[in-house]
Order: sequence, then C-alpha cells, then structure tokens
Amino acid sequence: MVMFSAFMSVAMSFTMSLTMTIMNSGLASNFFLMWMWAFFIGFIVAFPTSLAVMPLVRKLVNKIVEE
Repeated sequence: MVMFSAFMSVAMSFTMSLTMTIMNSGLASNFFLMWMWAFFIGFIVAFPTSLAVMPLVRKLVNKIVEE
C-alpha cells in the first residue's frame, strides 16, 4: 500500500504540477525550476493524503462493487 501510494503520488504530482505551472506561468525562462518546486510541494502534500484516503476509497469501491 505504501509503495502504491508513493508511485501514484509521484505520477499525479508530476502531471498536475506540470499542467498548473504551464497554465500559470507559461514557458518562462525559469520554468523548470518553478515546475520542480511545484512538483516537490505537490508530492509532499499528495503522499500523506493518499495514505490517509486510500482505506476510505477502498471501502467505498468495495461497497459499490458489491451492489
């Protein structure tokens, strides 16, 4: 579960930080630095959030699938 959360957090943070950095700043001269900073902050938030939310999501999905 921890490895899944880590990989999912990396993938989502990478994609979302790229998208939001392009939307907010365009391809500025310091784009890569801004993107990596956004990715770092995104991952710091996403990883513990995914660890906390995953058991709840798993229960919800199991209830939906059972019906």
